[in-house]
Amino acid sequence: MKPYNYGKCEICNTPIKEILVNQDFWIKGELVVIVDVPIGACPQCGEKIVQADVGHIILEILNDHKAIACAPRVEVPNVPFKKNNFLSCTSSFAKVGE
Repeated sequence: MKPYNYGKCEICNTPIKEILVNQDFWIKGELVVIVDVPIGACPQCGEKIVQADVGHIILEILNDHKAIACAPRVEVPNVPFKKNNFLSCTSSFAKVGE
């Protein structure tokens, strides 16, 4: 894609910079992450902007069920929220810092 001039932030008037982010979506209970999505981000206040054509590409990717089915899978920790959860680790889980 060609470089895009995002202009200035509508919130704080700081020039927007292009960065690459990992964008996550939950689809039918499954987490799908699209990596290296170009977005505009304000370095001052954090406001984010996505170009329309980038949004269209994201939609095409999300509608490509075969590509999603063939994409690499990763395991992630699934930790329930509760106070002092780090103290309730069992021997099958390593505590942070071990």
